[in-house]
Amino acid sequence: MIRRRLRVSLSVATVWRLLKRHGWSWQAPARRALERDEHAVELWKKEVWPRVKASRRPMGAGSSSRTKPDSP
Repeated sequence: MIRRRLRVSLSVATVWRLLKRHGWSWQAPARRALERDEHAVELWKKEVWPRVKASRRPMGAGSSSRTKPDSP
């Protein structure tokens, strides 16, 4: 999101440092939602997640420049 909105690339460590500097912290829910349907979650993990994961673009050689294509 930072890259899209601000057009700057930051490492995870840098983002964490900036958030911490401004008083933000990592938070996790204290408990699971009562409405959570464990069967539906397991079904999604088995059927939907593999398709979503497989549809990602393969990582390959390329250019880090937005204006210049990669070299042959």
